[in-house]
Amino acid sequence: MIKREELEIARRKLTIETGKLAKQADGAAMVSYGDTVVLVAVVASKDVKEDMDFFPLTVDYREKTYAAGKIPGGFFKREGKPRDWEILAGRLVDRPLRPLFPEGIRNRVQITVDVLSADGENDPDVLAVIGASAALSISDIPFDGPVGAVRIGRIGEELIINPTYEELERSKLDMVIVGTKDAVTTIEVEAREISEEIILTAIEGAKEHIKQIVEIQEKMVKSCGKPKRKIIVYALDEKVEKKVRELSEVRLKEAYQIKEKAERDETLDKIERETIEALSAEFPEKEKDIKIAIEKIGKKILRNAILDKNYRADGRRPDEVRPITCEIGILPRVHGSALFTRGQTQALVTTTLGTTQDEQIIDALEKEFRKSFLFHYNFPSFSVGETKPSRGPGRREIGHGALAEKAILPVIPPSDKFPYTIRVVADILESNGSSSMASVCGASLSLMDAGVPIKAPVAGAAIGLVMEGEKYVLLTDILGVEDALGDMDFKVAGTKEGITALHLDIKTSGVTTSLIGEALKQAKKTRLFILDKMNQAISQPREGISSYAPHILVTYVKQDKIGAVIGPRGKTIKGIIEETGAEVNVDDDGKVSVSSPDKAKAEAALEMVKRITEEVVVGKIYKGKVARIMNFGAFVEILPGKQGLIHVSQLAEGFVKNVADVLKEGQEVEVKVIEIDDQKRINLSRKAVLVEKAQSEKHK
Repeated sequence: MIKREELEIARRKLTIETGKLAKQADGAAMVSYGDTVVLVAVVASKDVKEDMDFFPLTVDYREKTYAAGKIPGGFFKREGKPRDWEILAGRLVDRPLRPLFPEGIRNRVQITVDVLSADGENDPDVLAVIGASAALSISDIPFDGPVGAVRIGRIGEELIINPTYEELERSKLDMVIVGTKDAVTTIEVEAREISEEIILTAIEGAKEHIKQIVEIQEKMVKSCGKPKRKIIVYALDEKVEKKVRELSEVRLKEAYQIKEKAERDETLDKIERETIEALSAEFPEKEKDIKIAIEKIGKKILRNAILDKNYRADGRRPDEVRPITCEIGILPRVHGSALFTRGQTQALVTTTLGTTQDEQIIDALEKEFRKSFLFHYNFPSFSVGETKPSRGPGRREIGHGALAEKAILPVIPPSDKFPYTIRVVADILESNGSSSMASVCGASLSLMDAGVPIKAPVAGAAIGLVMEGEKYVLLTDILGVEDALGDMDFKVAGTKEGITALHLDIKTSGVTTSLIGEALKQAKKTRLFILDKMNQAISQPREGISSYAPHILVTYVKQDKIGAVIGPRGKTIKGIIEETGAEVNVDDDGKVSVSSPDKAKAEAALEMVKRITEEVVVGKIYKGKVARIMNFGAFVEILPGKQGLIHVSQLAEGFVKNVADVLKEGQEVEVKVIEIDDQKRINLSRKAVLVEKAQSEKHK
């Protein structure tokens, strides 16, 4: 039976429908907004993955190119592996839903999102969150939802609900908020130096819409929802837990007071090994339970120390930032480099400058476009003292890189002021909490070291949370263990003036706006502190770029002059490249970019382009080259492709009988343009130049 619920949001109809498509899935929902349509199907395995110590939830978000009336480009004419933005959309679906499943669930749950229709106006990622929530809610899979999601923009002083792509291009804010009826579960923000007050106002403005979206899902659950199946959740053996507590609790309390991460981890590993060995005879084949019991006891110890004593694993106060060091220019041949170290988190960040040929072409559903700013984040296993195969960036690396890119992009200069493709690479050399925000800080330093005229320095920090009932503590600059055992990872990046990126990820059922407000206040204080430390290393971009970077010069020509620059079969532009050694690129809008590692070569090529496209001006003196000698005068090329005639009467002050007596082909000669007639013919005078020179000498 087909069931449908509708809701009008921002003058467009949001529709959730079930019962027509994907009926063999445990739950399925089709969500439409405008002409954008998303299908979400959810399935949970009947068997339990008992060997796992985590919840095996996967989200696969895919954009079908047919949704936008396109055929995939390239050699293979079908969709391949998920692209970065698909992975990011999948992460957006995953994060708010994962905490709402029963604790201890070990059934494999797969959420599949297919974008079936794309109207080029409405982003399907928000619809994917709503569809996943609806499909889970009406299914027999245990799930403590539903959730709603909206996007907020800001144009001028007005907040816009679910802005279109076109509106987002003009917006200073791109915020996605996901929440239940009562609390916020996830926030993603890209902003152009927005204040904390505006962020909070936007969150409040989203609440009513989220509530309405939740309510129409609740209606669907009442009308067609399946009874929730009974599942076997993992339960720790109480006897094992009691014995582990007796053997290890005191030692664990001591271990969590060790401030240095490596020493603490080594001690914890030793406690685990010795506890397993001591209990192996009494509890054979219970090694997993013993490990989980140790983690559970340790988590309780750490959380109680924070809540009751404001004591953190490394001895800091809740609002204290770890020691920071900043270094720039540490790599000799790269265009810009920085090493940002905060406690035991260290990011080596480099900046590379390229030409427009280095831009990334993005073939998205809504349109094809080019990216001239790229941010890549790498997290090698050695950064946490582990070994694992290196097989390219994973979902976490793509997500952290995207967050850092959002943070830095608002301060990157426009291409008309800095015509370079910019690639920033963050290599994490050490990690003990919030390496993505360390990457943001390092990127800002690296860009300034490279001479990129960024609008302002950017810094970022993560705020954590430990909460039990009404009691909670916010933690500045969280450690890795505080992230793992805490309740929130709240990353905020920005300049001195405002926020440029924000990411809220929680492990509880949600947080209140007032708590978010407190976290924002604490994050701002932290951000300003870190910016002050960064400014001590470098406070503004270097003058000029590295000698190893390409020098790019730009000019604009009229579109009817593009052909002259290129020449027949590219003859002219190839000639410029061969003569100067510079690269020359001409865009359809008349933008001409000239690049070379040698600035002089770039300047020479640019001058040649300007001469080719220069308009002839009556009264101006040019140095030209004699192209042809005729009985009645000489043709002189004064600009590339532009010739004029010196009539025999204009060759000299006196009578000239034979033109060849005065000029030779190939000779350089100064001439003055005296007329451009109705037929665009250019008339020149050598005599006028000679007269002017004689008069000038006389006045001297």
